[in-house]
Amino acid sequence: MSVEQTVEAVPQVLAARNQPRPDSPAGLWLQRHLPNLVLTPSLLAIGLFVYGFILWTIYLSFTRSKILPVYAFVGTEAHQRLWSTPNWYKALENLAIFGSLYIIICLALGLFLAILIDQKIRGEGLFRPIFLYPMALSFIVTGTAWKWFLNPGYGLQKTVQDWGWTSFTFDWISSTDMAIYTVVIAGVWQVSGFVMAMFLAGLRGIDNDMLRAAQIDGASAFNTYRRIVIPQLRPIFLSAFVVLAHMAIKSYDLVVALTGGGPGNATELPATFMYSYTFTRNQMAIGAASAVVMLAIIAAVIIPYLYLELKEKKS
Repeated sequence: MSVEQTVEAVPQVLAARNQPRPDSPAGLWLQRHLPNLVLTPSLLAIGLFVYGFILWTIYLSFTRSKILPVYAFVGTEAHQRLWSTPNWYKALENLAIFGSLYIIICLALGLFLAILIDQKIRGEGLFRPIFLYPMALSFIVTGTAWKWFLNPGYGLQKTVQDWGWTSFTFDWISSTDMAIYTVVIAGVWQVSGFVMAMFLAGLRGIDNDMLRAAQIDGASAFNTYRRIVIPQLRPIFLSAFVVLAHMAIKSYDLVVALTGGGPGNATELPATFMYSYTFTRNQMAIGAASAVVMLAIIAAVIIPYLYLELKEKKS
């Protein structure tokens, strides 16, 4: 070894000597507690900024907070005012329409696309990223793009009319009765590819021997999927339902970018209601009460799912 190499190796040797040996008490303690040391800061941050603020929001819903928090406890006054607000019932009605159509169409379309791609079609590697690409966009971008596309003045309606079909109309985005369905269209366009990927992963995990046995027994493709394939995708259906329900309940940015909650309150959802009452109308207690109701709805979806998951693991 040359003199230069020896000089360069000295700091490394000294550093190695200062490190605790793996079989020393300090080394054993570090190996045992290193995961806890790494995870502790993240757990503390989650405890404060997630669960801490959830508890803070719940408490604010039992106060008379308006533009600023007021910590005097007054009971369920804000909750009573919330459930006497017509806009809140409109938001829940829109959530029921949007959530049910959003979940059903995404599940059906995602499964259909997954079955098509699972046929080992040519160009599969091209189609998968095409379907998945919308999920890479933010909901703000999706809402803005669909707002331009659906605008009667320069979007789809104007383009088709310029092509010669002057009687063609598609002004759902400006209709109080149909605007909520434009939110469904934009949401399905963005998320159906993600659901497709979930189902495709489930399809690729099914035992091919079972499918070949069904073919030998003379089962048609329809019956094979109905009796063998789809029943085995039950965990995927459940997981996709929970993800979609959670996204539907807390949908905010898509609605704001696409319709702004309008026309009027035609596309008002609980998330937009909560924001407007908290930061625009300076009714923080009512906004907190609506957030508590949203939390209860999400819990009603997630808790049974977690219970079933834990029950299956124990069995």
